[in-house]
Amino acid sequence: MEPKYKRVLIKLSGESLAGEEKHGIDFDTVQRFCEPIKKLHDMGVEVAIVVGGGNFWRGRSSGKMDRTRADHMGMLATVINALGVCDCLEQLDLEVRVQTAISMQQVAEPYIRNRAIRHLAKGRILVFGCGTGNPFFSTDTAAALRAGEIEADIVLKATMVDGVYDSDPKKNPNAKKYDVISFHDVLNQGLGVMDSTAAALCKDNNIPVMVFSLENPDNIVAAVCGENVGTIVE
Repeated sequence: MEPKYKRVLIKLSGESLAGEEKHGIDFDTVQRFCEPIKKLHDMGVEVAIVVGGGNFWRGRSSGKMDRTRADHMGMLATVINALGVCDCLEQLDLEVRVQTAISMQQVAEPYIRNRAIRHLAKGRILVFGCGTGNPFFSTDTAAALRAGEIEADIVLKATMVDGVYDSDPKKNPNAKKYDVISFHDVLNQGLGVMDSTAAALCKDNNIPVMVFSLENPDNIVAAVCGENVGTIVE
């Protein structure tokens, strides 16, 4: 297979890293996700990853806690996941750099755009933590922002659903799956692809998003090679 995209940004949810445990990090599960990333690297694809933190903490569901502080706790959760993904990738003999939007230089590099692009050009995998570094913004928005900054060809949104539907397929057995849909329709119909800020960022910067299921981790490779494994939002 030949890659269709040269530089990609993969968005991994925190929940996907928890596996069947539903909480924390299941390293066997993370290893399954890292193996296709190794295949992409061997194919010459430049890979950056944004990780969520929902397997440890979700700021918006923290009840009476101050939202800004709760979101900062969520950013720290993404760093735990970023370091875990980094470790699994390094066990596959890949060079990896973790960059965080909040400075914590004892464990990771600060996010610097030019340095990030240089790492990618040298064949290193990048893992971004701390989202955008600001409260009130999701890690989906961070993925859209970083994709624009590093000039990624596409955002690969790896989820537990195999694409975008007109309604929740878990609740509606007759839900219709889209092969291709526009950002305009996603925003107007309120489809749960990503939050509206992230969708608008990708729309304004002409960055397509591929939504696909991680149930088969090799879908990551298939998506980069242009196969129809989910839904393209463009």
